[in-house]
Amino acid sequence: MDIHDHTPTSRGQAFLWGGTLLGIALVVILYTHGFGLLAAPGGPGEPDMGPQRHGDLITVPEGSRLRARIEVQPAAAEPVSAQRLVPGMVESDPAVTAAVLAPLGGRLTQLRVGLGDRVTRGQVIAVIDSPDLAQAYDDDTKAADAATLTAKNLARQEQQLKIGAIADRDLDQARSDNNQAQAELTRTRARLAALGVSAQGRGQPGRLEVRAPVSGSVTSLNVARGNMINDPTQPLMTIADLSTVWVTALVAEQDLAGVSKGQDATVTLSAYPGRVLHGKVASVADVLEPDSRREQVRIVFPNADYALKPNMFATVTLLGAQRAEVVVPTSALLMNNDRTTVFVAMAPWTFKRRAVSVRLGEGDTAVVESGLAAGEKVVVRGGILLND
Repeated sequence: MDIHDHTPTSRGQAFLWGGTLLGIALVVILYTHGFGLLAAPGGPGEPDMGPQRHGDLITVPEGSRLRARIEVQPAAAEPVSAQRLVPGMVESDPAVTAAVLAPLGGRLTQLRVGLGDRVTRGQVIAVIDSPDLAQAYDDDTKAADAATLTAKNLARQEQQLKIGAIADRDLDQARSDNNQAQAELTRTRARLAALGVSAQGRGQPGRLEVRAPVSGSVTSLNVARGNMINDPTQPLMTIADLSTVWVTALVAEQDLAGVSKGQDATVTLSAYPGRVLHGKVASVADVLEPDSRREQVRIVFPNADYALKPNMFATVTLLGAQRAEVVVPTSALLMNNDRTTVFVAMAPWTFKRRAVSVRLGEGDTAVVESGLAAGEKVVVRGGILLND
């Protein structure tokens, strides 16, 4: 075909070959002179200058577009409360937690509560058919009868003494018998009172009612209806008043110097992520736990809604006295080889990477514990552009 042929096909091929040669030339120019030629701030053809490294220092040259994207601020010194973050657990208050014991042996005929039920003090929670209670009633009946008889005999002897019919020795014996009978009656009545029954309640002599010693929730249940109760030291159940609970924080041995009674504390729980409890340290144990080498620090919280349940895991933050600490925005923090770093301005537009130790503060700030002094200028925006 003649190269001067201007048919549509020949013109298209020429256009394609021309575009290909132009693209190759453009790629060669870009690789030779840098991609900054595409969008230089000073106009077409001017390259954009990126950060330049000089040893440990990184410089952003004049005219670089990066300067508009980097913001530098001095690190501020702000009053911050010293904080210790420790694990904790919700516990019931032992002062209002009662193990319910059966005062006498026998067969459990009625169990009127179940696990998790809430009871009030004095409520009948179980009934035991107890031969020992029947015996206690019999002893009281005998003692009452003997006390009545000796009292009548004493009155008779006193009348006989007035007319000279008996000797003083007989009257002394009558008084002794009466005193012993009254003492025995007092003992049997005290025995019935200790069992929670009265001398007048003899409708069913062997029916022993077990009553709740405190108001609260049944947190454990160890018997079933029909069981024989033989061991008076074995609890039938446990009742805990959960209207007030403890959050027990486990403080490591090396942190004990900063913990004291009355110290402010905040508590968060996994069960309620958005809820923060504020309280004060009520007690600090005098003995370390031998296994964990931690000390129990307790914070008391009201629990009217019963939302705090024993054995819930908690995170406790113990707040110490305020002190001035270096604070920077979290946007200034960068990760570098598992280290937290910031870029510090050593001179105008000259930066140096520095490792710091931080802990998160409130909101979008972080407290710098080491590695940075107050007043030093750090990159708070655009630091990622200096990353290498």
